[in-house]
Amino acid sequence: MLIQAGFDIAFQCPARTPMLLQLNVHPSREADLRSADLVTARPNLPMTSYMDLYGNRVTRLDVPPGLVSFHNRLVIYDSGEPELTPPDTELTPVVGLPDDVLIYLISSRYCDSDKLSDFAWANFGGINGGYRRVQAICDFVHEKIRFSYPHARSTRCASDSLHEGIGVCRDFAHLAIALCRCMNVPARYCTGYLGDIGVPRDPAPMDFSAWFEVYLHGRWYTFDARHNHPRIGRVVIGRGRDAADVPISTAFGTANLVRFEVVTRELDQQRASA
Repeated sequence: MLIQAGFDIAFQCPARTPMLLQLNVHPSREADLRSADLVTARPNLPMTSYMDLYGNRVTRLDVPPGLVSFHNRLVIYDSGEPELTPPDTELTPVVGLPDDVLIYLISSRYCDSDKLSDFAWANFGGINGGYRRVQAICDFVHEKIRFSYPHARSTRCASDSLHEGIGVCRDFAHLAIALCRCMNVPARYCTGYLGDIGVPRDPAPMDFSAWFEVYLHGRWYTFDARHNHPRIGRVVIGRGRDAADVPISTAFGTANLVRFEVVTRELDQQRASA
């Protein structure tokens, strides 16, 4: 299938403000693109890009005072198949994990697993098998947290989510990641597009989504504690230890958000080929 994805985002800046944007599709999906993945700015501004420590593409620019808007529409190919479920075999011992995976076992800004270790082992330590343990964590987080946009808070970490029981998709991901890390399961945060493909349409305005990946049996697998079942058509933008590593925008000054629209939908392929 073909998926159209994109955004229209605008900021009001009272003074010249350097900014970083993480809005391009992750390089691991570039081969699936069927149109240019091009972030455009209005007014037209010089922009450069670089790859960060986690392999994400970051756009760098200097924004003058006033209103600035960013736009993109892209078309990307997707298999149309639900995400794979990993085989339920024993976990890889920590000593057998690749060096570059070990960072995803360590506490981070929003995934404060050092505060949750006793809770995690008491609740999930008796579950054998990597997949069953991760799925039990997803089931717990799915039931524990009530989704609520009005209760979003940028400072909420995993231990806060456990006690408060409310949040948005990033909070589901952070708590699940932290609990997985407590159980010696490498887990990393993902952000990107997730449309209502193969599921009933959500009447709420569309947003970027957050989920996570765990390293099992020599590869990364997708899990989503908010929706808690395999989905079709995820398009990853960024990966990192937690949301602090993959912000959609970073302003080195004041940048007030005045417009935010996200689009993700299955594209009619007959119309796309016309």
